[in-house]
Amino acid sequence: MPDNEERPADWRIYGGTGVPHNKISTLSAPPPWRTFRGAARAIAPFVAASEKEIEIGRRYRPDDDVVERVNAAIYLRRPLLVTGHPGTGKSTLAYSIAYELGLGKVLRWDITSRTTKRDGLYTYDPLARLHDAQQAAEAAEDVGRYIRLGALGTALLPREIPHVLLIDEIDKSDLDLPNDLLNILEDGTFDIPELLRLTEETDVAQVMIAETAQRVPISNGTVHCRDFPIVVMTSNGERDFPPAFLRRCIQVRIEQPKPNKLRAIVATHLGDLAETSDDLIATFLECRSSHELATDQLLNAIFLTHNVGLTGQSRLELAQRVLNILGRMPHAG
Repeated sequence: MPDNEERPADWRIYGGTGVPHNKISTLSAPPPWRTFRGAARAIAPFVAASEKEIEIGRRYRPDDDVVERVNAAIYLRRPLLVTGHPGTGKSTLAYSIAYELGLGKVLRWDITSRTTKRDGLYTYDPLARLHDAQQAAEAAEDVGRYIRLGALGTALLPREIPHVLLIDEIDKSDLDLPNDLLNILEDGTFDIPELLRLTEETDVAQVMIAETAQRVPISNGTVHCRDFPIVVMTSNGERDFPPAFLRRCIQVRIEQPKPNKLRAIVATHLGDLAETSDDLIATFLECRSSHELATDQLLNAIFLTHNVGLTGQSRLELAQRVLNILGRMPHAG
């Protein structure tokens, strides 16, 4: 770039620095094809993250390519599909985004082979309502008391700032769930049939949300998205996804950290111990070349060997044994 030209301002909303800021307030309007009900009244409360979640988000340092793709997803209002080896920080990315952008508690939805779309949207407890009705309790008339929005349903509620939704290990789901989610995330709306039946009597019901026991008003039995949430879907690569699903996601691959990145991670978590840990990092890398190991296992090995006061060969041998145990590797005797 010529010296007489101004360098462009950093366009990124998320920097991956671990330093909180309010740049989310400067986010430009969404593309016309990703505009929902912009005038809808915000009804979802802000729920603060726990101290543990804050610490997880504060310490995470993604690579530049990951940061670029996260920002593309934020601007385009598209979900992120994050892949990589176990322990590379796929789910931690969601906590990092929420912490840096000041978006509060991450809504987490853990996926299993039995998970359905409705599990993420809401749950309804007809047995509790029937019990109350048999007891002639007035509460039975308030159907909203027996409905709780799931993580996905809560994420779609209008809020002053977007939610962060973590859909963890989506590759464990059945074959239909990715496309089912695609429809919900494209439309930004869903119905609650148990409330639709009540619209002749009342058009507003108070239902609970995923983050707290607080209740929010749902009108006419339908939840409408106002601002698309920041959605992080993680996958360990256990299955392929339909092309239509992949086209609508920003795909991110988190690579296993190399030596310099590992030193930076150790410094972030364990401070000065990073200066004396090159030998343990080399041991970790050697083990990782033939066995599945996560970065937190390196941190555990460094912490333990430091706190028991071993040095030299004894330290390396203990680190090797710890990595064997944590990685479920057969001990070489």
